[in-house]
Amino acid sequence: MIVAEMPHTLKDPDWLHRHPQARAEDLMAAFSDPTVTGIFSTIGGDDSIRLLPYLDLEVIRSNPKVFIGYSDTTIAHLACFKAGLVTFYGPAIMAGFAENVGMFPYMIESVRKTLFHAKSVGTIAPNTNGWTVEMLDWANPANQTQRRKLKPSTGWRFLQGRGVQRGHLIGGCFEVLDSLRGTDFWPEADAWQDAILFLETSEDAPSPEVVKYGLRTYAALGILQRLSGILFGRPGGQIPVEKHEEYDQALLQVVAEETGMDELPIIAGMDFGHTDPMFVLPYGIQAEIDCDTQQFAIIENAVTD
Repeated sequence: MIVAEMPHTLKDPDWLHRHPQARAEDLMAAFSDPTVTGIFSTIGGDDSIRLLPYLDLEVIRSNPKVFIGYSDTTIAHLACFKAGLVTFYGPAIMAGFAENVGMFPYMIESVRKTLFHAKSVGTIAPNTNGWTVEMLDWANPANQTQRRKLKPSTGWRFLQGRGVQRGHLIGGCFEVLDSLRGTDFWPEADAWQDAILFLETSEDAPSPEVVKYGLRTYAALGILQRLSGILFGRPGGQIPVEKHEEYDQALLQVVAEETGMDELPIIAGMDFGHTDPMFVLPYGIQAEIDCDTQQFAIIENAVTD
């Protein structure tokens, strides 16, 4: 495998901030280059929304290939989704693949199962080996040999639902996804029909109240009423573990109490998003929530030979 940096990948961050078109040019060049078979996001951020005017959906549509990243990369994922591509909500180069001392085995297994095998991904098991949101300064070379401290894994929480529900995966980082509302890149109403919505919160740690307000908007738009299920990642940021269940209550208040959907499957505390390690979620691919056995599976293949 040959790794190639795009022309502006290592430009000064201040310069890149002033030139969002350059970042879009890198993405379009990577899609249009027939020698490039996969595109890996370097890192997230907070302003990928500024790339939208410079993206060419026809270039993306005509050049399907692996595209992976998370957080602010939600913007590019939804552009690819609109263009008809399957892309992958998963680790970035700096946050994920460049993990101090080496990648987490849980993440390695997920990347291999999802991106390197042309068969259904299968059951996704909860991570049992600990998780972390610890921040170690990347600018300090000594930290490259220091593992981040892990907190005990307590499993996922099946908040409600019954039986087996299936649907295609769609979602992303809660705050970034919300920034797309009202733009041409917001998914059409039919895209939400029978979907399994996956959401996770960033290191900015929006409160359960903020999540509740956003979910109410989804209800007002008729999105929640169309879904087959909801997956909610472990909250990002420095939020005490004992506060995590407050997000569960926000979900249940809006979905079950206010919207009356007390049988819609909801799984919370899942291993994706802004805590590590994470598993990979392929956009548009069919997944299954089995409430009776408390299992989650991706039941289609996400790549082909």
